[in-house]
Amino acid sequence: IVRWLCQQARCRVGGGIRTVERALELCKAGAWKLIVGTAAFSAGGPNFAFLDSLVNAVGREKIVVALDSRNGRIVVRGWKHSTNLEAERVIRQLEPYCSGFLCTYVDKEGMLQGTNLEWFERLRQLTNHELTAAGGISSLEEIRQLLSLGIHVALGMAIYTGKLDLAQLADINRTLGTSQAQA
Repeated sequence: IVRWLCQQARCRVGGGIRTVERALELCKAGAWKLIVGTAAFSAGGPNFAFLDSLVNAVGREKIVVALDSRNGRIVVRGWKHSTNLEAERVIRQLEPYCSGFLCTYVDKEGMLQGTNLEWFERLRQLTNHELTAAGGISSLEEIRQLLSLGIHVALGMAIYTGKLDLAQLADINRTLGTSQAQA
């Protein structure tokens, strides 16, 4: 499926990338970027040994680190295990190992109740790397605010349920240019 999808469009592929071998497999399948979450962290902090090996194998420009957070803490293993790490405290340490961050505000994921714009703004102030916001984003106003901060937007439930209209999202993309907006 990944190979087929990567032939159809430029894809960021994530989920279960816990070895360099798996990352290389996905690159060979055509992945444009690799989203790494669980393996990027160890009990004591960022897993620099793994990240170093990954950068040496695929290059930092292909790596996106997932900073999925619930109750202020980074969560791993499918959001089931909470670490003692906060995205705000580790984001700068991770910059040399990636080209961007996928930041999911798990507390609001799938709820269609809005997201925590202040959290995303704090993250934006801490890094110049590409940021993608996810988790609870459910209005055009939130999307516009995130885009005005230079943050890309990943949407799910708001599209699946019809709360956000694809035609309106396409208009936003056209207005900003596809290099600035990913909705």
